[in-house]
Amino acid sequence: MNLLNEIVKAKEKLKGVVETTPLLENKNISDEFSARVLLKREDLQMVRSYKIRGAYNKISLLSNDEKSNGIVCASAGNHAQGVAFSCCLLQIKGVIYMPKTTPNQKVKQVKSFGKDYVEIVLIGDTFDDAYLSALKFADEHNKTFVHPFDDIDVIAGQGTVGLEILEMFNSPLDYVFVPVGGGGLSAGLSTVFKELSPETKIIGVEPLGASSMKFAIENRKVVPLETIDKFVDGAAVKQVGKLNYEICKDNLDDIILVPEGKVCTTILRLYNEEAIVVEPAGALAIAALDFYKEKIKGKNVVCIVSGSNNDIERTEEIKERSLLHEGLKHYFMIQFPQRPGALKEFVNEILSADDDITFFQFTKKNNRELAPALVGLELKNKDDISTIMDKMNKYGFQYRYLNEKEDLYTQLIA
Repeated sequence: MNLLNEIVKAKEKLKGVVETTPLLENKNISDEFSARVLLKREDLQMVRSYKIRGAYNKISLLSNDEKSNGIVCASAGNHAQGVAFSCCLLQIKGVIYMPKTTPNQKVKQVKSFGKDYVEIVLIGDTFDDAYLSALKFADEHNKTFVHPFDDIDVIAGQGTVGLEILEMFNSPLDYVFVPVGGGGLSAGLSTVFKELSPETKIIGVEPLGASSMKFAIENRKVVPLETIDKFVDGAAVKQVGKLNYEICKDNLDDIILVPEGKVCTTILRLYNEEAIVVEPAGALAIAALDFYKEKIKGKNVVCIVSGSNNDIERTEEIKERSLLHEGLKHYFMIQFPQRPGALKEFVNEILSADDDITFFQFTKKNNRELAPALVGLELKNKDDISTIMDKMNKYGFQYRYLNEKEDLYTQLIA
């Protein structure tokens, strides 16, 4: 099977179903990196992500018997919305398994797109938990399982993003930054470029806490990660697809791992400066540009903005992770002397006018000279933290710095 031919066929099948999303040059980002940076706005799809492409292509190709029996899928959110929309459009019954940790906003959207054609089952803590349950249900009830990424028809659908980019941009493209979760989009898009624009470098981007494709490539086989950080939920899978790995290991020119905090900073920046709302996975490609800033100078660069299904309830966590990453938020366990004026001394002598106490937890202990206080500080300048530590040492405040003690920080703060 020639995958490029299947991608071309998928593009025809998707006409009238998916949006041909815009490819827009972003002046602010272009100026920052001295490059021409264009954003492929898949966040503007009907279901607010590219996932509709693969889901609809796969389901529309099923036989009449398979369609009448119904379909099953597992998803952290975006694939589920694509499947739900496709089920409603094609009038096919579907059962959608999602992790219990899926943001409520995504669950509600799935139901909204699928209407009476879909049933939602929330189970397990990760995509992998939902995936195993969905596979079992599909097997027991003779239903077709629509995989979110490890399926040639799904990959072909996602690859249509690449065809659109090449049709929209006539000049040579130097770099395309593409987010990688299970590998559906990266496998399809990279196939298009390796065949039609081989001079373009395809850079895969994964969250640092869920680097399953890089791990597979380094081990030369698909290997599941033992644990993952689920924050970038649209790209956080323990194991990439086998088909996807086989394609990506040859087609991706590099893989960048972006810290989750950097992703959060990018989300906030896009919202505040560009009025663009993205989910964590949707910010990955843009967040990766910092790691390539010397290489992309003077180049034509495309970043895939893969989705915008963000839950407003996550805003505080996004801010917190961003501040921690930028070195502007710090937590301490400080032993305060149990005497009047100790806190006043700390504020007047240790902190500057620009430093803000954002968290303070203290209980006075009887018959003790010292008692611990949990203190959170937000700074205007990240370099000020060394001055604060020096002053605490000078004035005899005993402390433990919690940012560097992940286990303790997680128990006390997160």
